[in-house]
Amino acid sequence: MGLKVTVKKAVKGFMLDVSWQIGNELAVLFGFSGSGKSLTLQLIAGLIKPDSGFIGANGSTYFDSANDIDAAPQQRSIGYVFQDLALFPHMTVRQNILFGAKGVPRQETAERYHEMVNAFYLNGIENKRPSEISGGQKQRVAFARALIRRPNVLLLDEPFSALDTPLRIEMRAFLKDLRKQFHMPIVLVTHDAGEAASLADSIIVYSEGSVIQKGSAGEVLDNPIDERVRRLLVGQPTSDPLPVNHSGQARRKSSAPGENRP
Repeated sequence: MGLKVTVKKAVKGFMLDVSWQIGNELAVLFGFSGSGKSLTLQLIAGLIKPDSGFIGANGSTYFDSANDIDAAPQQRSIGYVFQDLALFPHMTVRQNILFGAKGVPRQETAERYHEMVNAFYLNGIENKRPSEISGGQKQRVAFARALIRRPNVLLLDEPFSALDTPLRIEMRAFLKDLRKQFHMPIVLVTHDAGEAASLADSIIVYSEGSVIQKGSAGEVLDNPIDERVRRLLVGQPTSDPLPVNHSGQARRKSSAPGENRP
């Protein structure tokens, strides 16, 4: 049981080459901006096709270049919460949640919908649109939509990054409660060391398209493998140091699409 990812992908001068495996736990992808974390989630979800490799979860194979397997996104049992949540502004809370129920047998849809509403405390706002509810409620709607299909894997691409500090703390507590209700591999992308420390069972550290350290949260936080990881954990600098050429000038590197450097 768990999630296995071994992928290579070249995009616009950037090369992602990573391999890791997790169980039914919350793993944080942690790294400098542009290191390939969000790209990895897109590959897992089937939004972008890897050049080669393998992606599988809980006995299902989603991508296997050696055997010419490439399941469409809708055929992958994966829930995905995007950084901007991607709620449909013209739809009600109910309609947004039910949008995620595509593929659920019709006779089960109503039961699962009410299960999500109760699990995420959305009673009383079901007929409201996203513009009429709070930031925390929007977060819970996005999670309900991602989980109504009872996926094998949940992907979270910095879902709390736009929230102010009190709401971020509230949503961290929410995610801890969520893990008690839903037992599956959860992959969270974050740049926040405090968030990683408070939520992660394991941390996978990315740098320039590669994994440079993987371990339990305690192992990584207490024993960073090198200076890059140490600087990342204290929050400076916010991107990988640029390599220096023989003349002493820094050379600009390519970063992963969707992860522009500041």
